[in-house]
Formats: sequence, structure tokens, C-alpha cells
Amino acid sequence: MKEPRFIISGGGTGGHIFPAVSIANALKEKCPDAKILFIGAEGRMEMTRVPEAGYEIIGLPVRGLIRPLWSPKNIGVMIDFLRSRRKVKQIIRDFHPQVAVGVGGFASAPTLNAAAAMGVPCLIQEQNSYAGVTNKSLAKKAKKICVAYDGMERFFPADRLIKTGNPVRQSLLANTMTKAEARRAMGLETDRPTILVIGGSLGARTINNAIAAGLERFERSGVQVIWQTGKFYIDECQRKTKETGVTLVHPQAFVSDMAAAYRAADIVISRAGASSISELCLLGKASVLVPSPNVAEDHQTKNARALSDRNAALFIPDNIAEQTLVEESIALVSDKNVIASLEHEVLKLALPNSADIIADEVLKLIEQ
Repeated sequence: MKEPRFIISGGGTGGHIFPAVSIANALKEKCPDAKILFIGAEGRMEMTRVPEAGYEIIGLPVRGLIRPLWSPKNIGVMIDFLRSRRKVKQIIRDFHPQVAVGVGGFASAPTLNAAAAMGVPCLIQEQNSYAGVTNKSLAKKAKKICVAYDGMERFFPADRLIKTGNPVRQSLLANTMTKAEARRAMGLETDRPTILVIGGSLGARTINNAIAAGLERFERSGVQVIWQTGKFYIDECQRKTKETGVTLVHPQAFVSDMAAAYRAADIVISRAGASSISELCLLGKASVLVPSPNVAEDHQTKNARALSDRNAALFIPDNIAEQTLVEESIALVSDKNVIASLEHEVLKLALPNSADIIADEVLKLIEQ
């Protein structure tokens, strides 16, 4: 196959960007001559993260609908959507893609909408157990719909569904450090129970508030904590850690080596975004999930329930997390039997090689 060309669109959060880059990497591995162009939303995270991964990206002047939907401001949103769709049509005329892939996020809608109208086969990848608005709107235009959960025929045509799982960062799976080696690499003591706290790429206020309120309890219990606060909360969290005088809790805005951090941790406290859930499953990590209530259709709660209902994670609602999260986490990290059980059950839910499977489905669309 000579120089196949693909457009990949989506972004807004790491949960959309990581799968998109993983799919691109899998396509390049299978077709080294492939030309891949990303389309994102101007000013969003993908405009820096995608070039860092080695791919070209073009930004669209697209943004999300404003609540309530009848807001007059949505007139401007729709104008931007039409401008973006027109821009994508010109990109397609110039780039000549053979397949367009959408992973969700603002840019996916005008991109796949335009691609389908111009006869370019489309594949969408839905990460969550509850389909997002963008992907639901694109379902009729897509030739194939790759999903990570059962029961997605509630949202999509059953004859186009393929259960592939969610692609994750390959660096996480490639890491072979022992727990002690990983802790040394993170600057931690090797023999202490260890918790990794991740609130998503931007941080999570409820989780941060709970950790901050429990700093002394971690210290008294001898538990060390890798605390990813997010860039918006780092100053406040560092100040509280310093004021309290604890030495076992280590706040940082962003964990640069997530592979080592996962390896170092006995348990993980996390939001329940689709990428985080997939990473926990593939790595077999015991976790305490605190779903964000500030997401469309409360899909993080549904993601978390998909694990907790199978005894593969602990679930704590956001509205009680500040009162219960620290005590529950300290109790869990001290119970090796429960940790082992959670690890055993969560590994059953892992779907490996997702990026390769999705890439194969993309390539099949060229041949149709």
C-alpha cells in the first residue's frame, strides 16, 4: 500500500488526545509511508500535544455549545461550526485523505461531518460507556464505530459496532521497572505503602481538597503519596503541604513519568475518565474512583460503575469524597488481600492491543 493518507480529529482533553496519538502511531507502524494529518480546535490542548508527538495539526475555530442550548451565544457557536466545516472541506481537497477518524471533542463534529459529505469513509472511536454528543451525532455518517464497553447499541447502529477497547500510552505498558526501582526513580522510600493520586490533566478540586484535608492522616499512617494536583491547584496544594509540615505527601502539577508512577503505587486514586479507566485495567491497578460530576451525561459515574459493579475498583461519589476518601484509601492500601482481589478482577476487564485493532479497521476502510 503506497502512501495512504489519514485525517484524525478530536481532542480537548488528554482522554481524547492519547487515544488519537496511539491510533496514529499504530497506523505508522503498519504503514511507515502513511501521511497523517490531525485536525483539532484552536487554543485547545491538542494544538501543543500532537506536535510534541511528531504529527502535524491544523486548528479549527470550533467550540462547544453553551448551556442552556437556547442561549443567543450559540448563534456564534453555530457560525464557528460552519466556518470550521468549510475549512475542513478545503483541507480534504488539499490533503486527499482516504479515511477520517474521529475520537470525540469539539473538532470531530465539523471534520467528520465534512468528510462524510465528501465521500471520505469515516470511523469514530467512543471511549466512554455513555456515548458523547459529538459521536452520537456522527454515528449515521460512520462506517465503523469502535467502542470500549458492552451495550453500546443503545447509542449506535449495532451492525457497525466493534468492541476494541481504548488505546493507551504505549510507554505505560512498556515499562518493566520493579516497584522498588520505580519508587527510587520517583524519589520515594522503597518500603512504604504508596498511593498515586491523579485528577486528570487539569486536576480535580474535590480530590485535591480531600488530600489536603488528610495530609496529617497520611503522615501518621506512614503512607507516602504521589499527588498530581493539576496546574491550576499546585500553588495552593504546595502551600498546604508546607504549612502542615508533612514529608510523605509529594504534590506536583504534572507527573512527567506516569509509567514509573503507576509502577511505584500500590493503589491509585483517580477520576473515572475513559483513558484512566483503560490504563488501570491494562496495568492491573487497584483503584479508588471518584467520578467527576461536571461531565456530559454523568458518563464518569457510568465508567466507574462498570468497574465497581464487578468488584474491580472502589467507588466514592464526588459529593462525599472530601469526608471519606482519605480514610477509605488508607484502609485499602493497608489491606494486601483486598488489593490483590481488585487487581485480579480489573485485569479481567482489560482489552489489550486496542490501537492495533482500530488501525486494522481503519486500513480495511481503504479497501472497501
